[in-house]
Amino acid sequence: MNLNSESATKLNLATATQFIKGVGPSRAEQLLRLGLRAARDLLFFLPRDYEHPAPATRIADLREDQPASFVATITEVDVITTQAGKTILGVLVEDGSGAARLMFFNQPYRIDSMPRGQRVLISGKPRLSGLRMEMVHPKVIPLEEDETPTAQGILPIYPLTEGINQGQMRRAIATVVDELAGEIAEVIPASIRETASLLSIEAAIRNIHQPQDQASLDAARRRLIFQELFILQLALAIRRRKLTSDLRAPPLPVDAAIDARILKRFPFELTGDQKKAFAEVSSDMARQFPMNRLVQGDVGSGKTVIAQYAMLLAVANKHQAVLMAPTEVLARQHFETFRKSLSRSRVRLGLLTGTLSTLDRRDVLKAAAEGEIDLLVGTQALLNQEVAFKQLGLVVIDEQHKFGVSQRANLRRGGLDPHYLVLSATPIPRTVAMAAFGDLDVSTLKEKPPGRSQVNTYLAKDDWAQRWWEFLAQRVREGRQAFVVTPRVDSGEQEDVSGAQQVFDELRTGPLKKFRIGLLHGRMPPEEKNETMLRFAQGRLQVLVATTVIEVGIDVPNATVMTILGANRFGLAQLHQLRGRVWRGSHPGYVCVFTDKEGLPEDDERLKTFAETSDGFALAEADYRMRGPGDLLGVRQSGMPPLRVADPLRDTAILEAARDLAMEIVDNDPHLEDPDLALLKQRVLTRYGSSLDLGDVA
Repeated sequence: MNLNSESATKLNLATATQFIKGVGPSRAEQLLRLGLRAARDLLFFLPRDYEHPAPATRIADLREDQPASFVATITEVDVITTQAGKTILGVLVEDGSGAARLMFFNQPYRIDSMPRGQRVLISGKPRLSGLRMEMVHPKVIPLEEDETPTAQGILPIYPLTEGINQGQMRRAIATVVDELAGEIAEVIPASIRETASLLSIEAAIRNIHQPQDQASLDAARRRLIFQELFILQLALAIRRRKLTSDLRAPPLPVDAAIDARILKRFPFELTGDQKKAFAEVSSDMARQFPMNRLVQGDVGSGKTVIAQYAMLLAVANKHQAVLMAPTEVLARQHFETFRKSLSRSRVRLGLLTGTLSTLDRRDVLKAAAEGEIDLLVGTQALLNQEVAFKQLGLVVIDEQHKFGVSQRANLRRGGLDPHYLVLSATPIPRTVAMAAFGDLDVSTLKEKPPGRSQVNTYLAKDDWAQRWWEFLAQRVREGRQAFVVTPRVDSGEQEDVSGAQQVFDELRTGPLKKFRIGLLHGRMPPEEKNETMLRFAQGRLQVLVATTVIEVGIDVPNATVMTILGANRFGLAQLHQLRGRVWRGSHPGYVCVFTDKEGLPEDDERLKTFAETSDGFALAEADYRMRGPGDLLGVRQSGMPPLRVADPLRDTAILEAARDLAMEIVDNDPHLEDPDLALLKQRVLTRYGSSLDLGDVA
């Protein structure tokens, strides 16, 4: 007996794809390119879309101008070339009740997909031509010899790879669904399914692949979306409870005297959002468990003020505070801001970056460990095991998505846990924040501080270059400064892509040769980058040609003009962050975006949205809708698995229901010890245990 033959192999979830009927070794290699190795992979290889043909009928029953679909066999194919050089592909199909003709104009290549004898599902609007019905450019779907669409005609459309067509993929998946859908472990107990009105996992898998009607398809989608969001929300709820119940932090309360003393350091009018954030932060820091708060805000909304308030509150309670920034340029900028605002205070500052000399580094480490530094600002150098604090009370992470959970956890070691405040200049839609930051409290800053100017954004036309450089030069002659941003350092072999080095050379010998121009990019040594940025901040450079190293936090109020080259290569959020660099002073700002030759039609829509919208939260939602959910949690932290079927913007109601139920369950059973939750707990830990540090829940 050949145990490797298809007939001898009884399918189970671990069966290799080559042993599934109709697959074999060759096609299994092709499926491997889609990540499909075993039968279980096919069960969860979900359709990317569905075909909803018109009502099924026979050719004999077709009515002129009434959309319909029917199954037929191709019997004749011919291509005619007209005198004008155009082509007409004619396909004759029959179904036993009659014959119809399909017409395709100027599509001769389709003849290869219309072999005689092929069974097809045809959908379109028929018209009478002589005595025969005819369809022009109908939708044609090839079918396997014994494949029949469901009663309602809903067909799944799967992602494919070279060598595999829809019919073959449907057939392989149908085989696995028919035999193994009942073998999938049900991780959501019946009581929860009843509460949330969910299908069983078996019914959901059958209906997602083989829907009988729209209602069954919707129910299947809801079950799978709910499960994905529910498992995520359980993980976040466990982590949130762990932070508030298992960890202890030093209470750092505020009183009227401390509050007044700190507010004296801010010689400007606070926005309502900032005042609200102050209240939320001070309330959190007064507790005996760690604050775990995200402050998100649009560019120029004053997030750093919130961080400074929290850090001074820690110092007022005789504890140390540390701020970690993603780049040395930004860390030094924060340090200078604090140094100026605290110049007449007794607060002791320190700076720790990777470029410090060995002697300076040793002095900073010693001062931090002995409590002789109150506020320490730094880069990832702060994560080194050598860094220790005498009495750390607060950790502030700027641009938190640049750091992973495990990195940030390195700052929490020894003694009581510090309070934790993260800043994000990338606005996130509310429902996305609920999914990605469910273990954090969120403060949102939407108001701009008074006195900030407006920024004018323009989409450049083909003949704008000379006029724009003249406009930029005039603004510089008036005393302003300008950024010129490019998508990469060098053009390389892609001559149509603007490189910073090439643009720098062209501008300093061309339209801007009369001005002091600097170059800044990520390949430069740190000392050179810092010196260039300092010269620009001090006005010694009038124009700065740079890559996206200037995207975050660079504060030069006198810079009011920005040129973005190759703008089609940037995302909406990134474009908005760049625009924020000329949104920081009292003079009007001007941004002009140019695209390169590789621009796509969808880029036009994106850049038009950017030019017309200055609200970062509105742009974030538009960006999210254009790009789809993708690796949603990539904006939050490295190492988190992406969402596969759920979309927090689309599935808001399901997300809120999953979140409420998850919080209720974790409140009643913090470690998911109920035997009915065993499989659910296992799934939570498998998917999110390491990335959310839930190991002690196991």
